[in-house]
Amino acid sequence: MEKLNRRTTLKLMGLGAALLAAGSRGFAQQTPTADQLVKGKDGKLLVLSQRPIVLETPYDLLTSQPERTPKELLYVRNNVDLPGYNTVEGASLDGWKVEVGGLVDKPFTFEAKELLGLPQHEVTMVLQCSGNGRSLYQPRTSGNPWKRGGVGNVTFRGVLLKDLLAAKGAKLGDKAYYITAHASRQGNAPEFVRSVPIHALEHALLALSMNGEPLPAVHGGPVRLVFPGYFGVNNVKWVEKIEFTEAENATAEQMPRYRVPAIPNANIPFLPQEPGKTYPYSFTNSRPNWLVAINSFIFAPLEGQTVEGPYVRVEGVAFNDGIVPLVSVEVSTNGGRTWHQARLQRQEKSFGWVRWRATLYLRPGEHEVMARAWDAAGRSQPLDGNIAWNERGYEYNGVMRVKFTVA
Repeated sequence: MEKLNRRTTLKLMGLGAALLAAGSRGFAQQTPTADQLVKGKDGKLLVLSQRPIVLETPYDLLTSQPERTPKELLYVRNNVDLPGYNTVEGASLDGWKVEVGGLVDKPFTFEAKELLGLPQHEVTMVLQCSGNGRSLYQPRTSGNPWKRGGVGNVTFRGVLLKDLLAAKGAKLGDKAYYITAHASRQGNAPEFVRSVPIHALEHALLALSMNGEPLPAVHGGPVRLVFPGYFGVNNVKWVEKIEFTEAENATAEQMPRYRVPAIPNANIPFLPQEPGKTYPYSFTNSRPNWLVAINSFIFAPLEGQTVEGPYVRVEGVAFNDGIVPLVSVEVSTNGGRTWHQARLQRQEKSFGWVRWRATLYLRPGEHEVMARAWDAAGRSQPLDGNIAWNERGYEYNGVMRVKFTVA
């Protein structure tokens, strides 16, 4: 009897293990890939969140398209999931209306189709999540664990907001200090509202297309309000209402989220925060994630790669908020003791990223290369990005370091 029980127990244990393994395989199979979450996306994109959908571009895929990031590879950072819009195909303009009001003398509502009859404007710009690089902060911060793939270089086309106002004969009030945009709440979607300073009106674009195709639904189609030079969160997708306001809106996405410790209007980009500590955010002791921080990425060599020497080509991209031109990119292979000038593709103001390249003489063995950008305002990247540590991990722009081997 004891023998039979032992045999039975072993069989049951084996059956349990098999069921557990099958269950694990089933669970793994049920975990959706990027192309299953968003129709038309590359299945290799990293799923950081299923709801709301957050997809990161693997770095090797990002570097494979150094000129412009195609819709299939572009990251997705949704704060709101609009039902039926999880596709890279364009959304229909039919029936889409946008209300314009607030501190404007002639409030109006227009149909998206009307934009097709107005002068079209095009801009190539860096689209980047303000949490890009978050995982590089130490200790770990809250939020999606972005590495460096929450960024892309894209071309939007549409109608300048100021041209629409002019076409409607609408003038702004004297106290219209902010542009406040509201995303659609179709399907009982949660509220999403962002405010940016009124001077962003100069380049504000009601985008209808991206990279020469109808604006993908998952990226805000049919109409997205785009502010070149601003972090992605400010470029409101599925825009249905635009207000001109005297103050920033006070909804959660403006306060306390998407802010860093700072003294507004004091020319201090951030207040040092003790890593691991929380911060009592308010409108007087912090600033929003508005303008893109100056940054540079190394596209080649890639981390861990082996390359032929002794002459090694190091290349990548650099960008800032587009207010002033980039003036240089420097590279170092000795920990920053000395720097070599790279050659910039161009040196005029640009909202898009600028490619750079340097050729270094390197002996066989292991090396580490660093890159940092400078612009005409004297802004550059810190050697240690952790000096700007903040509990939500925003605006990381520390100097990038890549280890590789020369054969």
